[in-house]
Amino acid sequence: MAEIATVARPYAEAVFQLARQAGALDTWSDALALAASVAADDEMKRLADDPAFGKERFTELFLSVCADRISAEAGNFIRLLVDNGRIAILPEVALQYETLKAAATGEKDAVVTSAWPMTDTQTQELASSLQKKFGCKVNVTVEVDPGLIGGVIITVGDEVYDASVRGKLQEMAYTLNR
Repeated sequence: MAEIATVARPYAEAVFQLARQAGALDTWSDALALAASVAADDEMKRLADDPAFGKERFTELFLSVCADRISAEAGNFIRLLVDNGRIAILPEVALQYETLKAAATGEKDAVVTSAWPMTDTQTQELASSLQKKFGCKVNVTVEVDPGLIGGVIITVGDEVYDASVRGKLQEMAYTLNR
């Protein structure tokens, strides 16, 4: 995986610089998300690897799927990736772009895994607490995993806060088995 990330980094940084200079961070974010989902499609992957299909035909197909939902610049970026045989890294480019965008705008993404569905009020209160802790805007995404038994697991970047019953039970089991 490190190899894909390494190859994708210069592309993500170049697109980010272009988007920042043009004041189009959100536009590029949407375009990359769309293009990444197209590139991740199994049939598109197969066609990208099929030399008989051809790069030019593949590029035209790819751009026709995206239609008018991406700019001419984004289309040129896709052409560049296809020409360089790098279309498979597009999902990683999109991921790295979002990381650069979040850092530049002072935002962080948090994934909250809860044993039970959370109300909007609970989510907003948690987001407010996380914003105070990290000193920036925090975008909260809630996932439900009944296997937690109770409580939550909060992941922000590379930090994980496990306040779940399952986590506490695993911690106790580890302590008892030492």
